[in-house]
Amino acid sequence: MGFTTGFLGGVTLTSSVLYLTIALHTKNRVTQAALLRQQRLVLANVVEPIPPPPEPVAREAPVGLLEMAKDRWNRELETAVRRVYDTDWRRVRENAEDKVSGIVGKLREGK
Repeated sequence: MGFTTGFLGGVTLTSSVLYLTIALHTKNRVTQAALLRQQRLVLANVVEPIPPPPEPVAREAPVGLLEMAKDRWNRELETAVRRVYDTDWRRVRENAEDKVSGIVGKLREGK
């Protein structure tokens, strides 16, 4: 092996090792910087927490005549169903029986 090939081989080997060392060092520094940024953010959030984002605002769209009619129909229907549900049907039956017996009694007295 001659001087030139030995010299070029040594330069190639040295520059390859130097390049790989610098690349590894750079990668380690970038990773450490990212970890430090993350830790700084965590510690800052412990001392002064980031306020939560505001609640989204509900979108209000103008209502048409048809929608207003539907809403009114639904309210009336809910009211009627609640009235039927809340009615004491035993008392209604007793009142009806009392009225019918009163009418029957008056009819018998009239004869």
